[in-house]
Amino acid sequence: MDYLLFVFERLDWLGFVDILLVTLVFYGILLVLRDTQAIVLLRGGLLLIAVLGLLTSLEVLPAFSWLVSNTLPALLLAIPVIFAPEIRRALERLGHTGSLMQTTQRGDTALTISEIVSAVSRLSDRKHGALIVLQRADTLQEYIQTGVLLNARVSAELLLQIFYPNTPLHDGAVILHGDRIVAASCVMPLSTSGSLITSPERQMGLRHRAALGTSEVSDAVAVVVSEETGAISIAHRGRMIRNLTDERLRAILLTFFQPRQRRNFLASLLATLFPTRDGRTWEERS
Repeated sequence: MDYLLFVFERLDWLGFVDILLVTLVFYGILLVLRDTQAIVLLRGGLLLIAVLGLLTSLEVLPAFSWLVSNTLPALLLAIPVIFAPEIRRALERLGHTGSLMQTTQRGDTALTISEIVSAVSRLSDRKHGALIVLQRADTLQEYIQTGVLLNARVSAELLLQIFYPNTPLHDGAVILHGDRIVAASCVMPLSTSGSLITSPERQMGLRHRAALGTSEVSDAVAVVVSEETGAISIAHRGRMIRNLTDERLRAILLTFFQPRQRRNFLASLLATLFPTRDGRTWEERS
């Protein structure tokens, strides 16, 4: 208590700002790692460091203390290797902030979304499995290269034809950018978070894992139609909403892709670095 009182007595406004900045840095790191496999590693690492710190503070274990004090720096150097995907994703988000002040290109977004919703609704009625990935700010070029390039305008009929069973392009994902179908039969990354294993819906297959995986490595929106039940789901930022109706799917997609004349730079920066849990942007909250 005397030590705490000593610290607080000498805390001025500059020290408060210093503590606040450190807190924001750790908060940002936790947000980047949220809902990823890395958060499990981080939790285990912090527990290990706490236990090792407690054991090394005991003077009755000099040999163990020497071992820990000499190996701990090497473990700290391994952190960039362990968390390489999360660090890369954070830097990519930061890099996208450079173009956030640009005017958003206006297009016939409502018509494109109507075509997508119409196709998804008909695929759901026929129980034809489908995975449609809508690209946003993060590039999906490495996954586009795994599929067949189309560069065709979005239409419900074309999406229905692509996902018709046993056709050459029905396996894999369709990647959309704006009002264009960029590629079909694309191989997407599978989720590594384990949320599908621990959830009640453990019967979800590769399409749902690929949708979650895509949303974990990018800001893309993935729409899934179950081949077994015809249920419609949507994934974004490592979360999945299931059993959507046509109207709810339309509303969610319009929320993500409605055109704006000019975005607020501060709100865009916050939305890029720290996405909200409910999927709404900071502009919509303000």
